[in-house]
Amino acid sequence: MTASIAEAAFATATMILRAETQAPVEDGLRSFGQVLGYDRFVLFAASSAREEIVDRIYWVEGDWFGDGKHVDATSYVRRCPVTHHMLEAHEPFFWTKTTGASGECYRMVDTPQGEGIHGIQIPIFGPLGLEGAMSFGGTRIDASVAARLALSLVADVAFTTVRRLLDGPSEKIAIRLSEREREVLSWTAAGRRQVDIAAILGLSERTVENHLRRIRKRLGASTTAQAIRTAMQNGDIEN
Repeated sequence: MTASIAEAAFATATMILRAETQAPVEDGLRSFGQVLGYDRFVLFAASSAREEIVDRIYWVEGDWFGDGKHVDATSYVRRCPVTHHMLEAHEPFFWTKTTGASGECYRMVDTPQGEGIHGIQIPIFGPLGLEGAMSFGGTRIDASVAARLALSLVADVAFTTVRRLLDGPSEKIAIRLSEREREVLSWTAAGRRQVDIAAILGLSERTVENHLRRIRKRLGASTTAQAIRTAMQNGDIEN
Protein backbone atom coordinates (compact mmCIF):
# COMPACT_ATOMS: atom_id res chain seq x y z
CA MET A 1 0.00 0.00 0.00
CA THR A 2 1.46 3.38 -0.96
CA ALA A 3 2.25 5.71 1.94
CA SER A 4 -0.38 8.35 1.09
CA ILE A 5 -3.24 5.88 0.69
CA ALA A 6 -2.14 3.95 3.78
CA GLU A 7 -2.02 7.07 5.91
CA ALA A 8 -5.42 8.23 4.68
CA ALA A 9 -6.93 4.80 5.32
CA PHE A 10 -5.49 4.66 8.84
CA ALA A 11 -6.74 8.14 9.64
CA THR A 12 -10.21 7.32 8.31
CA ALA A 13 -10.38 4.04 10.22
CA THR A 14 -9.31 5.76 13.43
CA MET A 15 -11.95 8.45 13.01
CA ILE A 16 -14.65 5.83 12.32
CA LEU A 17 -13.72 3.83 15.41
CA ARG A 18 -14.29 6.93 17.53
CA ALA A 19 -17.72 7.67 16.02
CA GLU A 20 -20.64 7.80 18.42
CA THR A 21 -23.30 7.98 15.69
CA GLN A 22 -23.57 6.62 12.16
CA ALA A 23 -23.25 10.01 10.42
CA PRO A 24 -19.47 10.39 11.00
CA VAL A 25 -18.96 6.86 9.68
CA GLU A 26 -20.76 7.74 6.45
CA ASP A 27 -18.82 11.02 6.18
CA GLY A 28 -15.51 9.22 6.59
CA LEU A 29 -16.34 6.53 4.03
CA ARG A 30 -17.63 9.10 1.57
CA SER A 31 -14.58 11.33 1.84
CA PHE A 32 -12.09 8.49 1.61
CA GLY A 33 -13.95 6.76 -1.22
CA GLN A 34 -14.18 9.90 -3.32
CA VAL A 35 -10.40 10.36 -3.20
CA LEU A 36 -10.12 6.96 -4.93
CA GLY A 37 -12.90 7.67 -7.44
CA TYR A 38 -15.79 5.97 -5.61
CA ASP A 39 -19.07 7.84 -5.22
CA ARG A 40 -21.52 4.98 -4.59
CA PHE A 41 -21.72 3.19 -1.24
CA VAL A 42 -23.62 0.30 0.34
CA LEU A 43 -23.01 -1.12 3.82
CA PHE A 44 -25.09 -4.06 4.97
CA ALA A 45 -25.38 -7.04 7.29
CA ALA A 46 -25.57 -10.40 5.56
CA SER A 47 -25.92 -14.10 6.27
CA SER A 48 -25.06 -17.15 4.16
CA ALA A 49 -27.54 -19.17 6.22
CA ARG A 50 -30.64 -17.42 4.88
CA GLU A 51 -32.46 -17.57 1.56
CA GLU A 52 -32.27 -13.77 1.45
CA ILE A 53 -28.61 -12.98 1.87
CA VAL A 54 -28.99 -9.37 2.95
CA ASP A 55 -30.29 -9.10 6.51
CA ARG A 56 -30.21 -5.34 6.87
CA ILE A 57 -28.89 -2.42 4.86
CA TYR A 58 -27.29 0.19 7.10
CA TRP A 59 -26.48 2.72 4.37
CA VAL A 60 -26.98 3.05 0.64
CA GLU A 61 -26.01 6.15 -1.35
CA GLY A 62 -25.24 7.13 -4.94
CA ASP A 63 -26.35 6.57 -8.52
CA TRP A 64 -25.85 2.80 -8.46
CA PHE A 65 -27.76 2.04 -11.65
CA GLY A 66 -26.67 4.99 -13.75
CA ASP A 67 -30.13 6.48 -14.15
CA GLY A 68 -29.68 9.45 -11.82
CA LYS A 69 -32.36 8.15 -9.45
CA HIS A 70 -32.14 7.61 -5.72
CA VAL A 71 -31.61 3.94 -4.87
CA ASP A 72 -33.39 2.53 -1.85
CA ALA A 73 -32.42 -0.64 -0.05
CA THR A 74 -35.10 -2.82 -1.66
CA SER A 75 -34.26 -1.87 -5.25
CA TYR A 76 -30.54 -2.33 -4.62
CA VAL A 77 -30.95 -5.88 -3.33
CA ARG A 78 -33.38 -6.76 -6.11
CA ARG A 79 -31.26 -5.42 -8.98
CA CYS A 80 -27.68 -6.15 -7.92
CA PRO A 81 -26.54 -9.76 -8.56
CA VAL A 82 -23.05 -8.98 -7.23
CA THR A 83 -24.37 -9.53 -3.71
CA HIS A 84 -24.95 -13.22 -4.38
CA HIS A 85 -21.42 -13.71 -5.71
CA MET A 86 -19.93 -12.99 -2.30
CA LEU A 87 -21.22 -16.39 -1.11
CA GLU A 88 -18.47 -17.88 -3.27
CA ALA A 89 -15.85 -15.28 -2.32
CA HIS A 90 -13.32 -15.39 0.49
CA GLU A 91 -11.82 -11.96 -0.14
CA PRO A 92 -12.72 -8.61 -1.76
CA PHE A 93 -13.40 -8.71 -5.50
CA PHE A 94 -13.82 -6.18 -8.30
CA TRP A 95 -16.79 -6.12 -10.66
CA THR A 96 -17.92 -4.12 -13.66
CA LYS A 97 -21.35 -3.38 -15.12
CA THR A 98 -22.09 -2.41 -18.70
CA THR A 99 -25.43 -1.73 -20.34
CA GLY A 100 -26.22 -2.87 -23.89
CA ALA A 101 -29.12 -3.88 -26.09
CA SER A 102 -29.71 -6.97 -23.95
CA GLY A 103 -29.74 -4.97 -20.71
CA GLU A 104 -27.35 -4.80 -17.76
CA CYS A 105 -24.36 -7.13 -17.70
CA TYR A 106 -22.37 -7.69 -14.50
CA ARG A 107 -18.95 -9.38 -14.57
CA MET A 108 -16.44 -10.21 -11.86
CA VAL A 109 -13.05 -8.99 -13.06
CA ASP A 110 -9.44 -8.75 -11.89
CA THR A 111 -9.12 -5.11 -12.95
CA PRO A 112 -12.12 -2.97 -14.04
CA GLN A 113 -11.53 -1.14 -17.32
CA GLY A 114 -13.45 0.86 -19.91
CA GLU A 115 -16.91 2.39 -19.80
CA GLY A 116 -19.56 1.49 -17.26
CA ILE A 117 -19.93 1.41 -13.51
CA HIS A 118 -17.19 -0.46 -11.68
CA GLY A 119 -16.74 -1.36 -8.07
CA ILE A 120 -15.41 -3.52 -5.31
CA GLN A 121 -17.35 -5.65 -2.87
CA ILE A 122 -15.74 -6.48 0.45
CA PRO A 123 -17.22 -9.47 2.33
CA ILE A 124 -16.78 -9.15 6.08
CA PHE A 125 -16.29 -12.28 8.17
CA GLY A 126 -16.45 -12.74 11.91
CA PRO A 127 -17.15 -15.41 14.54
CA LEU A 128 -20.41 -16.26 12.77
CA GLY A 129 -18.86 -16.64 9.33
CA LEU A 130 -20.15 -14.18 6.74
CA GLU A 131 -21.57 -11.24 8.69
CA GLY A 132 -21.81 -8.39 6.20
CA ALA A 133 -20.29 -6.53 3.28
CA MET A 134 -19.39 -3.09 1.99
CA SER A 135 -19.61 -2.11 -1.67
CA PHE A 136 -17.96 0.89 -3.30
CA GLY A 137 -18.73 1.91 -6.89
CA GLY A 138 -17.86 4.56 -9.45
CA THR A 139 -17.12 5.18 -13.11
CA ARG A 140 -13.43 6.03 -12.76
CA ILE A 141 -12.10 4.11 -9.81
CA ASP A 142 -8.70 3.29 -8.38
CA ALA A 143 -8.49 -0.50 -8.64
CA SER A 144 -4.90 -0.84 -7.49
CA VAL A 145 -3.72 -3.29 -4.87
CA ALA A 146 -3.15 -0.36 -2.51
CA ALA A 147 -6.72 0.88 -2.97
CA ARG A 148 -8.10 -2.63 -2.47
CA LEU A 149 -6.25 -3.04 0.83
CA ALA A 150 -7.17 0.43 2.02
CA LEU A 151 -10.86 0.04 1.21
CA SER A 152 -10.89 -3.35 2.94
CA LEU A 153 -9.53 -1.78 6.11
CA VAL A 154 -12.01 1.08 6.30
CA ALA A 155 -14.95 -1.15 5.27
CA ASP A 156 -14.22 -3.67 8.02
CA VAL A 157 -13.93 -0.95 10.65
CA ALA A 158 -17.06 0.80 9.38
CA PHE A 159 -19.14 -2.37 9.49
CA THR A 160 -18.01 -3.25 13.00
CA THR A 161 -18.68 0.28 14.24
CA VAL A 162 -22.11 0.70 12.67
CA ARG A 163 -23.33 -2.68 13.83
CA ARG A 164 -22.11 -1.94 17.34
CA LEU A 165 -23.95 1.39 17.29
CA LEU A 166 -27.20 0.00 15.86
CA ASP A 167 -27.38 -3.68 16.77
CA GLY A 168 -25.05 -4.21 19.70
CA PRO A 169 -22.16 -6.72 19.91
CA SER A 170 -22.10 -9.47 17.28
CA GLU A 171 -21.73 -12.13 19.96
CA LYS A 172 -25.41 -11.64 20.81
CA ILE A 173 -26.46 -12.76 17.33
CA ALA A 174 -27.27 -16.47 17.33
CA ILE A 175 -26.13 -18.73 14.51
CA ARG A 176 -29.14 -20.24 12.76
CA LEU A 177 -29.35 -22.41 9.66
CA SER A 178 -32.06 -22.04 7.04
CA GLU A 179 -34.86 -24.61 6.92
CA ARG A 180 -33.36 -26.25 3.83
CA GLU A 181 -29.91 -26.42 5.43
CA ARG A 182 -31.41 -28.04 8.52
CA GLU A 183 -33.09 -30.65 6.34
CA VAL A 184 -29.90 -31.45 4.46
CA LEU A 185 -27.81 -31.65 7.62
CA SER A 186 -30.42 -33.71 9.47
CA TRP A 187 -30.49 -36.34 6.71
CA THR A 188 -26.68 -36.31 6.63
CA ALA A 189 -26.58 -36.84 10.39
CA ALA A 190 -28.95 -39.79 9.91
CA GLY A 191 -26.35 -41.43 7.68
CA ARG A 192 -27.93 -40.80 4.28
CA ARG A 193 -25.69 -40.34 1.25
CA GLN A 194 -25.81 -37.15 -0.80
CA VAL A 195 -27.46 -38.97 -3.70
CA ASP A 196 -30.21 -40.20 -1.35
CA ILE A 197 -30.71 -36.75 0.20
CA ALA A 198 -31.00 -35.24 -3.26
CA ALA A 199 -33.76 -37.70 -4.17
CA ILE A 200 -35.62 -37.21 -0.89
CA LEU A 201 -35.59 -33.40 -1.11
CA GLY A 202 -35.97 -33.11 -4.87
CA LEU A 203 -32.57 -31.47 -5.32
CA SER A 204 -29.52 -32.16 -7.43
CA GLU A 205 -26.48 -33.76 -5.83
CA ARG A 206 -24.55 -30.57 -6.62
CA THR A 207 -27.09 -28.50 -4.67
CA VAL A 208 -26.83 -30.83 -1.68
CA GLU A 209 -23.05 -30.56 -1.82
CA ASN A 210 -23.27 -26.75 -1.98
CA HIS A 211 -25.60 -26.68 1.03
CA LEU A 212 -23.16 -28.75 3.06
CA ARG A 213 -20.27 -26.52 2.04
CA ARG A 214 -22.19 -23.40 3.11
CA ILE A 215 -23.21 -25.05 6.37
CA ARG A 216 -19.57 -25.84 7.23
CA LYS A 217 -18.54 -22.28 6.37
CA ARG A 218 -21.41 -20.75 8.35
CA LEU A 219 -20.72 -22.83 11.45
CA GLY A 220 -16.96 -22.46 11.21
CA ALA A 221 -16.55 -26.22 10.85
CA SER A 222 -13.73 -27.92 8.95
CA THR A 223 -15.71 -31.15 8.48
CA THR A 224 -19.35 -32.10 8.09
CA ALA A 225 -19.16 -34.18 11.28
CA GLN A 226 -18.03 -31.11 13.19
CA ALA A 227 -20.85 -29.08 11.61
CA ILE A 228 -23.37 -31.71 12.75
CA ARG A 229 -22.09 -31.54 16.34
CA THR A 230 -22.25 -27.72 16.32
CA ALA A 231 -25.77 -27.71 14.85
CA MET A 232 -26.92 -30.14 17.53
CA GLN A 233 -25.44 -27.94 20.25
CA ASN A 234 -27.21 -24.92 18.74
CA GLY A 235 -30.52 -26.78 18.55
CA ASP A 236 -30.71 -26.53 14.75
CA ILE A 237 -31.01 -30.31 14.39
CA GLU A 238 -32.03 -33.01 16.86
CA ASN A 239 -29.62 -35.38 18.55
